This record gives sequence, structure tokens and C-alpha cells, in this order.
Amino acid sequence: MPGERRRAAVLGHPVAHSLSPVLHLAAYRELGLDWEYERLDVTEAALPALLDGLDPSWAGLSLTMPLKTSVLAHLDLRSPLVEITGAANTVVLAEGSRAGHNTDVVGIVRALEEIGVDRAERATVLGAGATARSALAALARLGVARAVAVARRPEAAAGLNSTAAALGVHLAVVPWGEAAAHLGVPVVVSTVPAGAADDLAGSIPASPGSLLDVVYQPWPTPLARGWLEAGGQVTSGLTMLLHQAVAQVELMTGRTPAVEPMRAALLEAARAR
Repeated sequence: MPGERRRAAVLGHPVAHSLSPVLHLAAYRELGLDWEYERLDVTEAALPALLDGLDPSWAGLSLTMPLKTSVLAHLDLRSPLVEITGAANTVVLAEGSRAGHNTDVVGIVRALEEIGVDRAERATVLGAGATARSALAALARLGVARAVAVARRPEAAAGLNSTAAALGVHLAVVPWGEAAAHLGVPVVVSTVPAGAADDLAGSIPASPGSLLDVVYQPWPTPLARGWLEAGGQVTSGLTMLLHQAVAQVELMTGRTPAVEPMRAALLEAARAR
């Protein structure tokens, strides 16, 4: 109900940097909901007690690192995407149950669609962690059948291989030193932390395709700046963050918020940092 006061929050450690409250509160204003949304610094060790202590006023939780995988053991239900990616960034609380969802996937899909990517057959993912698994699921939705994952630690890519197998995507995992040879594809998604892909800025193809760099601070990254200067299409993790939050609000409230008020609030908050 519009007048019903409910609670939600983003959980993580650290979490002070999170822009999720900006997005969710903007959505609540637009929807006319008198809801609360806050940041809670929660470690993996503290997560079970926090979940057990939530009262019925709680509608949902957003999860950031390192909780996206550790929450899985505490869910009553897991969406198919959670099963495929091994990560949940959203928990919907209703009637005493905890349902896990992964809205990072739709966030990546929508971010790529904003720069004209609605279909692709091949792609490269930089990184092999939890976000890379969501990126692979998003790319599969866009038709990617063959992908390369460039891993800083190829031995840690077992989860990514499992995701690829579940999606029916042919995946080759190569070491970081071979990254430059795999940038000349229609779509590249960089899932590595700020600074990790800076060394690739000098290896951008003469005619690059589309790039999603999940980093959004600092922006543009050297990779994104070089990509733009070479004539490629680029979007940042800020757009991914926006669209995954839209999907979270839908799951938690049962209503679809307008995207543009959320985008405006997000951009204003990002500029202020």
C-alpha cells in the first residue's frame, strides 16, 4: 500500500560508499511510498544473526560484496539466475521467507542495450569472479554463444566454467597476459576492480566494439577513455547499478519505478563525490 511504511537496506562490508540508497529512495519518492532504505555494514560472520533478527517491516535487502555468495546458505528460495551465477544481490522478504534474486544480470543487459548492444555472438569478459559470472549470463541473454574470460587467476575460474556450462556458452579461460589478443570482439565487459585493467589502455583495437566497464569511480577509467578515443561505444558500472536497482525495487515493492528520476538522482550523487 502507498502509505505502508516498510524497510529495506543495502548490506556489505564496507558499504559506506554504496549509492544504492540514492537510487531506492528516489524510486520510493516517485512511487509515493513512505519507505526507509539505509546502509548497514555487515560482515559475513554477522550476516546470519542480522537475517534472523529482521521483523515483518522489512521488505528486502540489497547485497554487495562480500555477501552475494555467503547469503546463499540462508535463503529459502533461489531464482534460476542465482543458481546459475552462484550469487544473489537481492533478498525479498515476504511471509517469513527469504527469496534470493540476481538483478546484476538484467543491469548488465540494460546497460549494454543503452549503447546499442541488443545482439552479439562473441564477447570477452575481463575477470573471472562473481561479477564475471553475472556478465556471462547477461551476454548469453544477448545471444553470445562463444566467450573468452581473461582471468588474473585462471585457477579460480571454476565457478565461471560452471556458469558457462549451465548457459550452453562455449567459454575459453585465458591468462591475463593474453588479454590484448581478445579485445577485438563485438562486446567486452570488464568486471575487474579499479586500476586492474589500466594496462590494457594501450592495446585497444583500431576499431573497437562496445565496452561495459563496471568501475564507475574514478571515471572514466584509462581503458574507457582509450576506448572512447578509438571510436568505441562505452558505458560504466553506474548504468548497470541504475538498472539493477530498478529491478530490485520492482521485486521488493511489486511496482515498476520510472527510470529517469532514479538516473537523475544517481548522476547528481556521483557528481558530488
